[in-house]
Amino acid sequence: MNDMLDALNERVRAVRYAATRVSLAPLLVRLAIFVTVLVGLLLAYPAEVFAARALLALTVVAVLPAVGPRRVWPTFAALVTVGGWLLATAGFGRPIALWRLLAVATLLYLAHTLCALAALLPFDGIVDPDLIVRWLTRAGGVVLASAVLGILLAQLGEVGAGRGFQAATVAGLLVAVALSVLLGWLLRRR
Repeated sequence: MNDMLDALNERVRAVRYAATRVSLAPLLVRLAIFVTVLVGLLLAYPAEVFAARALLALTVVAVLPAVGPRRVWPTFAALVTVGGWLLATAGFGRPIALWRLLAVATLLYLAHTLCALAALLPFDGIVDPDLIVRWLTRAGGVVLASAVLGILLAQLGEVGAGRGFQAATVAGLLVAVALSVLLGWLLRRR
């Protein structure tokens, strides 16, 4: 019994020591993960399912990747978000709006990249703010390019009843091939 109390006291001391050493930058990145995941969940799920218990469950889902970005929790939160999107569109008949689709995709990507950043940052590390700005600038460029491409493909899909979808499919395949060639070239360049 005494050994168990000693082990518990040791763990409490270790947690208290770690909490006093936490620096601001990693804490803000984890707060950004929480906010990004929570907003993504709120956008993905239909308003009809929001009750006190559901909001509590979604809040817990948003806290998990912020607390454990190196674990399975970011993937779990992304799957719960996608499940909410599918529930809203297929289960509740919400029409697919381009703005909502782009917003949910953007938030999923930002949560993913912020979890990758948080996994690299130690809690007590002194982080140059320029590192975080560069990381977020790169992520913003990816989000902007994806949004522009998505909007262009959506507009291309509306050109003609049947031919627009065919043109959008061909354009998407061309982009996929171009990205594959670019990635292959980048890997060989190393």
